[in-house]
Amino acid sequence: MVEFSDIKGFTFDLDGVITDTAKFHEQAWHALATELSLPFPDELARQLKGISRMDSLQMILDQGDKSYTDDEKANFAARKNKHYVTLITGLTPNDILPGMFDFIADIKQKGYVASIASASKNAPTILKQLGLTDYFIGIVDPSTLAHGKPNPEIYVKAGELLKLAPQQIIGLEDASAGVKAIQDAGQTALGIGPAVSQDNLQLWFADTASVTLDNIKQKLTQ
Repeated sequence: MVEFSDIKGFTFDLDGVITDTAKFHEQAWHALATELSLPFPDELARQLKGISRMDSLQMILDQGDKSYTDDEKANFAARKNKHYVTLITGLTPNDILPGMFDFIADIKQKGYVASIASASKNAPTILKQLGLTDYFIGIVDPSTLAHGKPNPEIYVKAGELLKLAPQQIIGLEDASAGVKAIQDAGQTALGIGPAVSQDNLQLWFADTASVTLDNIKQKLTQ
């Protein structure tokens, strides 16, 4: 079991951990599905969380029975992303989830390092809008990944950005696929929210406001 004193860095998911852009993804995907006359059930919207753009698109297209060419799929994805980018340009530091700015600022002030492990190709834009770019050593580029979560690849790369051993890192996630990715990367998973409440995690918090270094230390020493 990891000791608090072993921890030197943090890898962060973005959506649902630092800010909530999932609602913008959902709006943009829903608009595309409507345009293509495809159903967009609530369950599908939940399943798209944390999934790459092209995988999300395929899940939406699978709601119908029509085949599309790779060029058509690329066009659909680009149109969805253009809509999404328009939506996220309205983000401000006020859209950082409760407690997260204080936590991110605190770990930086205390000498910890941090990186971003998000499936979103727009993570740099989102961090800039939130005023958080300078708090992170780097962002994993999703285009360099062969596999999406729950494969551990993105968290392995996020850890490499920190130049730390996996056992020195805590990864923050709000989805079970991400939690599994963190664990399989050899890092300690910190789960946030109801979606991971049943994942039997030593580090689980009901909401982002509860995530502090003191609370992490307390849970790791129990």
